[in-house]
Amino acid sequence: MADYQYLIIGGGMTADAAVKGIREVDTTDTIGIIAAEPHRPYSRPPLSKALWKGEPVDNIWRNTPKEHVEIHFERTATGIDTKKKAVLDNHGTSYTYNKLLLATGGSVRRLPYKVDGIIYFRTLDDYQQLRSLAAKVQRFVIIGGGFIGSEIAAALALNKKTVTMIFPEEGIGSRVYPPGLSQYLNGLYQSKGIEVLTKNGVEKIDKDGPVYRVRTTSGRELHADAVVAGIGITPNVDLAKAAGLSVDNGITVDEFLKTSNPDIYAAGDVANFYNPSLGKRIRVEHEDNANTMGHTAGANMAGGAVPYHHLPFFYSDLFELGYEAVGELDAFMDIVEEWKEKYREGVIYYLMDGRVR
Repeated sequence: MADYQYLIIGGGMTADAAVKGIREVDTTDTIGIIAAEPHRPYSRPPLSKALWKGEPVDNIWRNTPKEHVEIHFERTATGIDTKKKAVLDNHGTSYTYNKLLLATGGSVRRLPYKVDGIIYFRTLDDYQQLRSLAAKVQRFVIIGGGFIGSEIAAALALNKKTVTMIFPEEGIGSRVYPPGLSQYLNGLYQSKGIEVLTKNGVEKIDKDGPVYRVRTTSGRELHADAVVAGIGITPNVDLAKAAGLSVDNGITVDEFLKTSNPDIYAAGDVANFYNPSLGKRIRVEHEDNANTMGHTAGANMAGGAVPYHHLPFFYSDLFELGYEAVGELDAFMDIVEEWKEKYREGVIYYLMDGRVR
């Protein structure tokens, strides 16, 4: 049995930020991390952005404090005993805690096809697998036109790969961007040599030797050397649910990031929190939220009482274009666009009931 003052389930950006938050308040007590991956905490956004533009992989590491911190790699928590304040992992190891943080993130959504080798892009291992393939093969099919799909398609095209995108919407990022901007992005991607198949789904995927055959709902059959899917994640709430914690589109927390159990906190992709700026509960799957929320959770676990009222920002890079955003982005809202150069430089406002969201 391993005994810790602070135990964190999850070994990503949120866990790293939480350790740093704890250490600002408590410099000596023991911290344990149960990490599913074989890697120490790293920054995730460069995996689909900067690393494809030449930034070295070594820049992703987070420099997590090491003193009195133990990381248990390639382990997943299988149960929480809230009465005994103990966590069991898939190796049969038991860990006790005084304060527990659930930074369990999310799991990628998967396609209903039993075909080996489809890359569901999320982790460093996924990046390394795709990077290795990109050094050997030429033809890539990308399923999904949202954040990950659009970023990976751009990254591969920048590396002179033959890329086809498939997604059911009318344009790239059309759930978020105004219609005109979404259509402009379709044209931008096509001008970079990417085939953009809009209003299309995937009917079947099979494999003939090393070649993937992807049949679309419009009847096209595409041949590819690799298939990458970026179709979103679902929050990892099963552990919390089994422990009797309140769950609703994530693990629900109060303003101090406590769950319905006062000794258990949640932060990052998995946490559902109330945001005063928007006047509603939200769950955010972006870097700024992982960093700021993780840090606040760590400080509060160590005795702080800092409310989390931060409204996280997020960003994306699409070839030479990029954006930063804050608040709610929904193409079905009322939208006001102010362009300095149409679809190239400007500000987009999303309104509900006459108020900017």
